[in-house]
This record gives sequence, structure tokens and C-alpha cells, in this order.
Amino acid sequence: MLRIRIGSLLGKGKIIFMKYKLADICKKITSGGTPKSNNPNYYGGNIPWLRTQEVNFTDIEQTEINITEEGLNNSSAKWIPAYTIIIAMYGATAGKSAITNIPLTTNQACCNLIIDNAKADYRYIYYKLKLDYEILAGLANGGAQQNLNAQIIANYEIDIPELSIQQSIALILSSFDRKIVMNAKINHHLEQVAQAIFKSWFVDFKPFLDKEFIESEVWSIPKGWKIIKFSSFLTSRTEKSNDSSIPMFSVTDNGIFLRSEKFNINLSSIHTKNKIIKKTDIVFGMSREVLNWGIMRSEIGGVSSAYNVFSVDNSINTKYFESFIKTHPIYFKDLIRPASREGQSVDKGALMEKSIYLPPLSVLEDFYAIEDSLTECIKANVDENRRLATLRDTLLPRLMSGELRVSDIEPSK
Repeated sequence: MLRIRIGSLLGKGKIIFMKYKLADICKKITSGGTPKSNNPNYYGGNIPWLRTQEVNFTDIEQTEINITEEGLNNSSAKWIPAYTIIIAMYGATAGKSAITNIPLTTNQACCNLIIDNAKADYRYIYYKLKLDYEILAGLANGGAQQNLNAQIIANYEIDIPELSIQQSIALILSSFDRKIVMNAKINHHLEQVAQAIFKSWFVDFKPFLDKEFIESEVWSIPKGWKIIKFSSFLTSRTEKSNDSSIPMFSVTDNGIFLRSEKFNINLSSIHTKNKIIKKTDIVFGMSREVLNWGIMRSEIGGVSSAYNVFSVDNSINTKYFESFIKTHPIYFKDLIRPASREGQSVDKGALMEKSIYLPPLSVLEDFYAIEDSLTECIKANVDENRRLATLRDTLLPRLMSGELRVSDIEPSK
């Protein structure tokens, strides 16, 4: 503890802020470790293992990768308890934080703050670190990749009020996040329902089992449906961008995203090298093991020249096209081929030889009448989450500084 400052006077009384190093309010500060990636016995178990790319101002409910007990015992990875604050030390997310709601393990690039609940409210500290993100990220040092370390984080100083005020502020802010998480879970369920209905109709053909089926080299489909090759509706797009205002996108195995939402760096400072992508284009990215692709849903954007871009003829329903690829992953796995540069390239010849089956227009209309109702619910939840996040982020600095007291926004009783 170094000094005291007085917060703004709102309502009754003054808020007293006391300055602490993070080390002073933690029971323990620790990092993790990474089991050797070339040992398959270390991965695929039931122990959650967190990487820094998953640390992005959120509650951690699960991890993208699990490790085994053997992997845990043969690495520096270690269990950390639920309600630990995690700060990313390396890479694009350096300085960002998260709260884990489950016990888990982490890699060595995560700094894990186990808060002493007698001294501080872990949720309040999380929101304070979120507010201080740019300051924290600015403390990173190193060469090409700017890194934090556990000592820098342990010595980082924050101003905090007494514990009861911390708890009241954290309760207000976390109420927004709980609702955001609930909406996200509802949307995930609705998306799964939509995928299940698509599979039932267009993969298992359950509504059409009483129809006559026709056989082809690849597909067995209800009579009256069409089979067409990709070459009949895909055209390679090679147009380059010379406009620096066009937003840049990246393609992952989860679709197309604005680069600014996932990365802090650009692929190239020379915009004329970037390819143009337009709405409904299908874009293939790069990956070592999985097919990275997506359908463009924004009006226009740019991607690295290494990506493969194809326009889709307007005779094809791109929502159906997208779901078709998602539900037939094995059929498209052979499109990945090694490239001279790191990553992969797409076998364009094999792509054009692929085929897709198309139901009659009336069938698609019946299906999308159902799916569109689910999509509207999802959109409403996304819009609400955007509003909730904006309000939370507006309140955050005012509550943390003492400019706004909790009593000013709590409903009267």
C-alpha cells in the first residue's frame, strides 16, 4: 500500500481509494505450461487447457482444447481454481483479461491471478483491469512480439475502494455480462436447432423418405432434386484492392471475420496486394489441418492475396450452399493440399469437380420459413447484447472512478 486518494463526492460520503500492487491482493500469481504437442497421449483428455487467444474480456466456461492427466503431469501446466483472473502475456491478446468460471489449466503465456477474497472482489479487479487494458498492454516489452511477464503484472498498481463498494460495483457490471452470456447461450442453442433441422431435411432426408430416390456417383437423393457441379456456379475472383478504406477480413474454420476483431496487426501495408471479396463470395483461407472457408456476408472487403476467392452465381442459395458444406466436412477434406509457404492452398481443380444437390425451390422456401424465424430470434439477442455491452462500457469508467455511485443507479426500494 503506497498512498490514498479521495474519490468524487456524489450522494452521501466520500469514496476512499487505496493503491495496491496486484501482488498485494492475490493469494497466488502463477502461469501455466504446454504439454509437448508431438505427443498425442497428452491431448484429448478431460482437463480444460486455456490458451491466450481465448483470453478476450469474457467469462471462460470451457476451453477449445483439453489435455490428459499424463499431459498435465509431464508439463508445467497446473490446475487453477474457478474465479481466477487470467491475463494474456504474449501475442495479439497481450494485456487482455478474462475470468474463469471453472477450474482449468493454462499455457505459459497466461498469468493467473488468484485473488484474496478478504482483500478484493475478483470481479471488481477484472473490470478494473479491463478498463486499464491499454495501459497494461503498453507495459509489454520485447522485440517483434511485445510481451508482458508475471513480474510486471504483479507490480502493477491499481486504486480500489473498500471491499463492500467493490462488491456493489461488480454486482452492477456483472449483471450486464450475465445477461450477455445468457443470450449467447440461447443463440448457440438456436443455431444448433437450425443445424439439426437442416441435417434432418437435407442430409438424412427424413421428410422425404417416402419418395423415390435416384442414385448418382456421389449422392443418393429424392427424385426431382438436381445435382450440379461447382464449376457451373463458381467463378474465380482475382480483383485487387487499391482502396485502403476497404475493411480487411480473415478466414478461419468458423467463417469470415473482420481482422480488427481478432488481430492487432495487418497482413500487409500495401493495400493493392489484397484481393477484393464481395457479398455472397466464398473465400478459402489457410490452415495446416482443417479447411478454412466462409461465405462473405458484408457488402465488400479485402483479404490477403494468398486466399482463394470465388463468386457464387445468383442461381444458388448461398445459405443452403453454406450449410451444405458444413454438413459434409469429409466430402470437402481433400481440397486441402500442401503449399510451398506455411499453411495450405486449396486444390481448385478438385473444388470445381465437387457437386452439390439442390432441392426444389418449394422445399427451400418451406425450410427457410422455419430457419428465418430462428435467425430473427438470434439477431434480436445479438442486438440486445450490443446495447448491453455499450451501456456496461459507458458505466464502467464512471463507476470505477467514483464519478457515479452505485446508489445513483440502483432501483429505489
